[in-house]
Amino acid sequence: MTRRVFIVAFLLVLGAGALNWLSRAEAHVPRLTLAKFPMTLGAWQGRENPPFEAKVIRVLGVDDHLNRTYIAGSLPVSLYIGYYDSQRTGETIHSPMKCLPGTGWQPLSTGQTAIPVRTADGASQDVAVNRYVVQKGSDRYIVLFWYQAHGRVVTSEYVAKVHLMLDAVRMNRTDGALVRLIVPVPYGATEAGADEAARGLVQEIFPQLPPFLPL
Repeated sequence: MTRRVFIVAFLLVLGAGALNWLSRAEAHVPRLTLAKFPMTLGAWQGRENPPFEAKVIRVLGVDDHLNRTYIAGSLPVSLYIGYYDSQRTGETIHSPMKCLPGTGWQPLSTGQTAIPVRTADGASQDVAVNRYVVQKGSDRYIVLFWYQAHGRVVTSEYVAKVHLMLDAVRMNRTDGALVRLIVPVPYGATEAGADEAARGLVQEIFPQLPPFLPL
């Protein structure tokens, strides 16, 4: 009887602690809005894309986003960053590979690629990002994307969710972002030029991200 009372009391305390944790205000770190992200990045010059419709914003569930095209040569690179201030209430990052097929884009190849970048403090490192080739009709595009939170770059949606849960407990934070670049492959051309353009823009944006996607 005493043991049962102890177990019930323990479960009540545990439940109360969990309820208190879930109801506590989430920690928020100061950050710059993505509207202030540099329009000029080295040789790249950006321009705003047409704004998303309100229903698209609702589906994405983002708290802040950037939707631009950058050009440094002949190939334009579309850059999208979707930032979520909190993912506790069910608004979580949408994987591009769930959204693109729904709009008629079919993957031709999937994988990852490593890109040498410099961090905000000037250190060199290689980051692994997802690299997909998609096609609709005669149009072919290279898509690079990754998940980023608290200085961590992750390619797997599922690994990102594991880190999300751990950071919620450890840091009381569930903020995070999706970074996605799309570049067209000219008709009849190889993918080399599109790859070079996409990788070049990644190298320019990466050291700029910390003030917008806080550590």
